[in-house]
Amino acid sequence: MSHQIWNLELCCLKPTIEPRATDHISQMINLIKVLIEKGHAYVTDDGEVLFSVLSMPNYGRLSGRNRDEMILGARIEVSSNKRDPADFILWKPSKNDQPGWDSPWGFGRPGWHLECSAMSQKTLGVPFDIHSGGQDLIFPHHENEIAQSTCANSGENFCKTWVHNGFVTVEGKKMSKSLGNIILTKDLINNYTAAPVRLALLN
Repeated sequence: MSHQIWNLELCCLKPTIEPRATDHISQMINLIKVLIEKGHAYVTDDGEVLFSVLSMPNYGRLSGRNRDEMILGARIEVSSNKRDPADFILWKPSKNDQPGWDSPWGFGRPGWHLECSAMSQKTLGVPFDIHSGGQDLIFPHHENEIAQSTCANSGENFCKTWVHNGFVTVEGKKMSKSLGNIILTKDLINNYTAAPVRLALLN
């Protein structure tokens, strides 16, 4: 059964826009330039560009974490170039065997959080109405999106409402590739109608 058919079976409409990060490199570079100009980011001697967390007084507002919790819970590359342990990557150098693009800071690639800020700003504008995602993305991903997007836009709110879903579980464990307990929706609708599948996922 094709992707299109099972989406139709579940009454899910195809998104109007499905942006790709690699099509938005120029927007990411411009976003970094703005953050540097406004004093929210800095370039290291090694060609990294880091966001300065201390430049945003209410950093951590979404997750409600204190500073120590944020430093311990952040998925950040270890770098001796950081001015503060909580600072996060906006641009990092790429080796020849790694994907990369030319930039004012050398050949490299954007940080994960930056990709989402650039794509949402390009396609939806700022602020947009609703940002959703899994609860495991609240920190650091969504917290960092807010920081870089808000600071780049002179304090304007990034989005109006945040919605976070819980985990889909299988026999009490989070469904994940690493556990090998993935069940595909297209397989479920071979045995069940759309309504109970949608209800189970909403639960």
